[in-house]
Amino acid sequence: MGSTITSAMSDPAFYGDTWAPIYDEVHTQLDPTAAVEVLAEIAGTGKALELGIGTGRVAIPLAARGITVHGIEASEAMLERMRAKPGGADIPVTLGDFTNVAVDSEYALIYIVFSTLYGLLTQNAQVDCVRNAAARLAPGGVFVVEGFVPDPTRFDRGQRVQVNRIEATRLDLLFARHDPVEQRVASQQVVVGKQGMQLYPVEVRYVWPSELDLMAQLAGLRLRERWGDWRRSRYTGSGAHISIYERAD
Repeated sequence: MGSTITSAMSDPAFYGDTWAPIYDEVHTQLDPTAAVEVLAEIAGTGKALELGIGTGRVAIPLAARGITVHGIEASEAMLERMRAKPGGADIPVTLGDFTNVAVDSEYALIYIVFSTLYGLLTQNAQVDCVRNAAARLAPGGVFVVEGFVPDPTRFDRGQRVQVNRIEATRLDLLFARHDPVEQRVASQQVVVGKQGMQLYPVEVRYVWPSELDLMAQLAGLRLRERWGDWRRSRYTGSGAHISIYERAD
């Protein structure tokens, strides 16, 4: 993997600070409605905590449903975008690395969406995140993880080049490199437009669902349910998964 990208991404605020200006624009296809329905049902009358709350894509409509939502976010730039949205400034957020889940309260629901867990670039960091989330669950509480299911066949000789968008004044390209040993993918989204060329790097360490189950087991949790999407479709082993964990005792 490229050491320059890895070194930069070791800063937990790097991704958010880099992507905040275009995050909502790039992800306009992500409709949070189904996720909010499920999370509101799970939280019930209890409190919810989102790890990596970002621009509030899920948290703001969840709070609008009457759920008390708190967040953890490393990037002040992301939080500025969230606070500028209606209702965003009303959500309390702890600024810091969500690996440590630096909050004192207990929650009926702790959740992490859009494969954000994969932004932690070592297995140890991911294990620590799951363990600390488990420690802050209220009695009967659950930990919900949304992630993509890894597909190494997307890469040819460990690489991938992809055209995401072509317009008269804009071109979006994706360049990615895969390390199957470390389970890491380093990528650059390249945007070429009237403002010149801009680079938006991302690096992830992906987690297989079975590996995530073991992380949960180490944290004293067990898998309660797993779906293929927020509409509770059957999990097929590809695409995405929504995994719901509860205390094992």
